[in-house]
Amino acid sequence: MDSHDSFAAMGFFRTSFTLMFGMGCGVYVAQNYNVPNVKKLFNTYMFLAKHIEETYRKPKRDD
Repeated sequence: MDSHDSFAAMGFFRTSFTLMFGMGCGVYVAQNYNVPNVKKLFNTYMFLAKHIEETYRKPKRDD
């Protein structure tokens, strides 16, 4: 095993550790704090954007 293989293995473990640490922090925060529902917020903003777009759209020209 040369040094290039050990760097690749180290990168894999570092990435895996970062992913697992982030997931653990996310689970802790979601269980212990009042985190907003992101899907509901997204749908609300999409509805508002669609409403604004339809309200201020230029009327179609009739040729």
